[in-house]
Amino acid sequence: MVFFTILIILTMLLNVWTIINSFFLFPLLSSGSLSNFPKVSLLIPLRNERDNVSGLMASLKNISYPNVEFILLDDQSEDGTYDLLHSHTAGDTRFVIKKGKELPDGWNGKVYACHQLASYAEGNYLLFLDADARVSKGIIHQSLATLRKHKASMLSGFPHYPNSNFLAHLLVPLQHMVVLFHLPLMAANLTTKPAFTAACGIFILINREAYEQIGGHESVKDSLVEDVHLAREVKKHGLKMILVNITPSVISYMYNTAKETWEGFKKNIFSGIGRSKTMVFLLSFIYLVIFVLPFLYSLYAFISGNFLYLLPYLLIVAFKMYIDLRTGHPLWLSWFLPLSALLLITLMWHSMIVSLRGANYQWKGRFYK
Repeated sequence: MVFFTILIILTMLLNVWTIINSFFLFPLLSSGSLSNFPKVSLLIPLRNERDNVSGLMASLKNISYPNVEFILLDDQSEDGTYDLLHSHTAGDTRFVIKKGKELPDGWNGKVYACHQLASYAEGNYLLFLDADARVSKGIIHQSLATLRKHKASMLSGFPHYPNSNFLAHLLVPLQHMVVLFHLPLMAANLTTKPAFTAACGIFILINREAYEQIGGHESVKDSLVEDVHLAREVKKHGLKMILVNITPSVISYMYNTAKETWEGFKKNIFSGIGRSKTMVFLLSFIYLVIFVLPFLYSLYAFISGNFLYLLPYLLIVAFKMYIDLRTGHPLWLSWFLPLSALLLITLMWHSMIVSLRGANYQWKGRFYK
C-alpha cells in the first residue's frame, strides 16, 4: 500500500508539473505584430516526396508574407519529385528549384540538403520546413514577430500531427509529451544553457547571422538529430533559442504507414538520448512505473472491486489528455498511454541494439550508423 500511495503522489505531481511547465511554452504571436518585413528564405529539402508536392505547393502559395523566396531542393529523388515541382511552380517567380548534389561521405542526407539550401538563400532569415508540413498563411509573420519579441536567434516547435495509421497515433504525438514531461521549459526558453534544449527539424526559423556564426548545418553534418544539435550550437554560442507552440499554425503528415513510423523512430530515438545505454535503462524504468503500472492497478481495481486502484491510471490519462488538448490531438489517445509507453520502450531498446551491433539505420534508401 505504501508503494501505491507513492504512485498516486507521483502521478499527481506529474499533472501539476506539466501544467506549470506548459506555461513556458511560448505561443505564436498574431500575424499583425510586424512593423517591417525582412527577406525570408523558406527552404525545403525533398527526397522522394511525390505524394507531398501538391499539398505542399498549395500551402506555400497561400503564405501572405510579402518578402519571401521559396527554395526547393530535390535530393536525388527517384519518383519524379523534381518534374512535379517544376509543373506546380511554373510562372511563380518566388520559387527556385534546385537539384541536390551527390551525398558526400560523413554527411547525413537531410543535413547536406539543408546545407545546400542555405548556400542558395538570400534572406535575412532562414526558415527550414519539411516537405510533409503544411502551414497557415500567416506563419512567417507570426514566427518572425515571436522571434523578435523574445530577442531570440532561433525558433522551433512541434506541429500538430494528423496521423494516418494507428501506430503513428500512438507514437508521434508523444513528442509533445516528452517535451512537456522531460524538458524544463523555463530553463529552455529563458536561458542559453545547451543542456536545456529541444527542437523539431520540421520547422526551424533562424537568423542568418546566427546560422553563419555557428557554422550552419556543417557544424552538425553527421547528426541523425540535427535539429537538436543545431539548437545546442546556437546556445553554445551564447545565443537564444526558443520553443514555441506552433500546433495551431503548422501540421505535419510525418509518416504514411506503420512501417515508416517504426523505422523513423528507430533511426532517431537512440541518437536523441545521446546514444546513452544508461538513459535507455533509466527511461524504461520511469515509463514502466509512471505509465504502465497504473494500467495494471486499474485491472486489479476491477478484479478486487476496490476502485481506488483506478486513480493512478485516471491521473496519467488526465496528464496526457491535457497535452492532447493543447496540441489538438484526439483525446481518445490519452486512454492508450500505457500502450504508447510500452511501444516507446521497445523502440528505445530496438534502436540501441541496432547501434550496439554496428548495424545501419535505413531511411529513404540511405543507410546511417
